[in-house]
Amino acid sequence: MKVTLAKHGGQAAALNLGRPPRMVDADTLSPAAAGELARLVAAAKAAPVAQEQKPNRGGDVMSYTITVEDGDRPTVLKQSDTGMSAAFDALRSWLERHSADK
Repeated sequence: MKVTLAKHGGQAAALNLGRPPRMVDADTLSPAAAGELARLVAAAKAAPVAQEQKPNRGGDVMSYTITVEDGDRPTVLKQSDTGMSAAFDALRSWLERHSADK
């Protein structure tokens, strides 16, 4: 399983332009870390998408796209700072800590 995290928008949008998404390949992780990643992915997929708290907030809102490649068809999860489930946030944070591009 490969999982990527792309960031969009926010005050640091110019810093993210042209940068590839952060990526974690479960095949390169320890069994414990790979298991944790699988658990976080499953929870994020199952969690209902949170309602946007302030949909008209300015340009400082970050949005995130997590793509899970596991099998024939990728799963794409999208959420933002103003409406993010706890499970999505846990996966996003884990990917930021464990990705190859830090």
